[in-house]
Amino acid sequence: MKKDYIGSVKAGDSINDVFVLYEKNIAQKKDGSNYLNVVLSDKTGKIKGVVWDNIDKICAGKNTGDFVHIKGSVSEYKGTLQVVIKNMDTISSDSVDVSDFLPSTKHNIDSMFERLIKLTDSIEEKNLKALLEAFWSDIEFVENFKKAPAAKKMHHAYAGGLLEHTLSMALLADKIAGHYIGIDRDLLITGAILHDIGKIREFVYKFNIDYSDEGRLLSHIVIGIGLLDEKINKISQFPGSLAVLLRHMIVSHHGTREFGSPEPPKTIDAVLLNYIDEIDAKISGIREYIASDESGGNWTSYHRILERHFYTANNSMQNKEDEIGE
Repeated sequence: MKKDYIGSVKAGDSINDVFVLYEKNIAQKKDGSNYLNVVLSDKTGKIKGVVWDNIDKICAGKNTGDFVHIKGSVSEYKGTLQVVIKNMDTISSDSVDVSDFLPSTKHNIDSMFERLIKLTDSIEEKNLKALLEAFWSDIEFVENFKKAPAAKKMHHAYAGGLLEHTLSMALLADKIAGHYIGIDRDLLITGAILHDIGKIREFVYKFNIDYSDEGRLLSHIVIGIGLLDEKINKISQFPGSLAVLLRHMIVSHHGTREFGSPEPPKTIDAVLLNYIDEIDAKISGIREYIASDESGGNWTSYHRILERHFYTANNSMQNKEDEIGE
């Protein structure tokens, strides 16, 4: 039984337990000799680790994604906890409880999916409704869609994260579609539901979250277009112009080529989808960062990617449920 969880360890603790080897890389000491940097993970978070001695022996046969039994001690280095590792052995996945290592959404999977089905039922355009129903009748797709994360690190990076992110975006799309004149509500909601479907194959997420070979080679955008076309081709007389608009929404939902979209959004619906995606991803990622930060006081530590500290004194509503949790 696992007893040492990353989220509860502190400086001075001894470690003698199993973790996922999330990252590893060889570095050099000032004298030119090697040492090993690693990142360990379980369902409660990640922690850096370092191996100073017996590098070749400890590294042998260990790959990222492996379960490893770690013996060592927790210390503090530059204000951050790290594990000084004395021994690391590979453990068979058959001997562990996966739920100890893969973080998951705090929301009920089936309830979220039922709400997504209700949104599908509200779609009036017959071709879009038929398309969504084709996905929901695909048992293998639905099983993976419910389990998949939405990212490896930045936001909704846990099992069920893709469903949570998709539902949140679809609910936002429904609200925004009624705010502006001339928005195609059915197309916007359908785009919100399908924009990230390629992530069911971009990631592997049985024991930990990482990119699949297909994901690294193609990206979820290319995979998503393929999944979309597979279903469209099975629907009799699906309008070609509607298919192009949907493909464009998937292709452009990251906003710019710099952020991975082959084309920027060129329709009002695609522009809205890009901003809805950005809103949901950013708010989720910032909240997760605030919740995991241990700085204390009214400010978080510096967020390097977003290049700012976050003010926390007005976050009394942080633990309240959003509409997604109703």
